[in-house]
Amino acid sequence: MRQAQNSRTTSESTVSVSVNLDGTGTSNISTSVPFFDHMLTALSKHSMIDLDITATGDTHIDVHHTVEDTSIVLGQTLREALGDKVGIRRYGFAAVPLDEALAQCVVDVSGRPYFVHDGEPEGQQYHLIGGHFTGSMTSHSLESIAFNGGLTVHLDLVRGRDPHHIVEAEFKAFARALREAVETDPRSNSVPSTKGVL
Repeated sequence: MRQAQNSRTTSESTVSVSVNLDGTGTSNISTSVPFFDHMLTALSKHSMIDLDITATGDTHIDVHHTVEDTSIVLGQTLREALGDKVGIRRYGFAAVPLDEALAQCVVDVSGRPYFVHDGEPEGQQYHLIGGHFTGSMTSHSLESIAFNGGLTVHLDLVRGRDPHHIVEAEFKAFARALREAVETDPRSNSVPSTKGVL
């Protein structure tokens, strides 16, 4: 089983994350940021990765630290669970609609962190969702996961109007692409790279 667990404590937050890449999409999420909990639950469900995440932090100041630190630890734990990456598909693509919103995501488990995020309407980054989560945290969270997970991620919003729908479509597109990328390939028993390492 491809599993890992990590924790991190700073003066701003305390985070604990466990991951099972070969799960069923079962999750237990509590970050003290309700909308972020909703997005991480969707990430687990649609990636079929079991997630157990607990985080507390200085949310009385801002949710930024808690969201960022949770995403850092999640990325690190995904990377650890992937191990040597033997037999994975490596690449994943998904297009996910949510009513009027449509997001597309490509994931490459490359070992080379990179994040490209494009297409959101002007003002999305300032919109407050659920009373706590600003639109800018979407990019910051997924970028932190990508950088700490060794993932190349290209995420594009094709269209969208409602801020909630936009973020949810983006997280679900990332989840579906990640699911495909980390799945084992029954035709392969090697690292999917001509270099022999990812």
